[in-house]
Amino acid sequence: MSNHIGAEQGQIASTVLLPGDPLRAKNIAETMFEDVICFNNIRGMLGFTGNYHGKRVSVMGSGMGIPTLSIYVHELLSEYQVKNVIRVGTCGALQPDLKVGDLILAMSASTDSHINKLRFNGTDFAPTANFDLLLNAYQAAKSRRLDIHVGSILSSDTFYSDEEDHWEKWMQFGSLVVEMETAGLYTLAAKFNARALAILTVSDSLITHESASAERREKDFPLMAEIALEIAE
Repeated sequence: MSNHIGAEQGQIASTVLLPGDPLRAKNIAETMFEDVICFNNIRGMLGFTGNYHGKRVSVMGSGMGIPTLSIYVHELLSEYQVKNVIRVGTCGALQPDLKVGDLILAMSASTDSHINKLRFNGTDFAPTANFDLLLNAYQAAKSRRLDIHVGSILSSDTFYSDEEDHWEKWMQFGSLVVEMETAGLYTLAAKFNARALAILTVSDSLITHESASAERREKDFPLMAEIALEIAE
């Protein structure tokens, strides 16, 4: 048993979905899985394993931000032999053509975090998605005729910034959206030779200030989990 995950060996599947919110993990398990077991409730970070259309899969909350996610992902990959980690989360649009409800596949993740500067002695590392997962998710979304965008994103350590319009430089350099976890996810997947992908749903726009209603969240947000489960192996 790890320090932060209470699962016994064999209780976690080789593919784990990672929403930030543990209650979203619970909802995914209860509404999409069969034969569900709860393998973790330490610190309220719920984790579940079940069957989805004959495939054994797991889902677990990751918390908010790179440091919290990194604790759980490190333990999943190093102690539970997880091979595929798929983030399913929300993000804020940085481009004017992105609408609330649009799906984003993060091909790469820039960051203002110093976590990789510490890891690589001040040099840069380019965290990127696994190509096979990326391609499969893109094809799955296209087969459903969903709006899908692929490109670089920003993983930021700051949710409430003291600098107004701090995001404009990232917009100018083509970052599609901002969130808080993917750069850490992709880095750890590279370290442990695992496969990672972030499938994100736009929940608000930093440009238009549009924000998802409760009804929109209920309708659109499960789609990213469905795509993630479709490509799970």
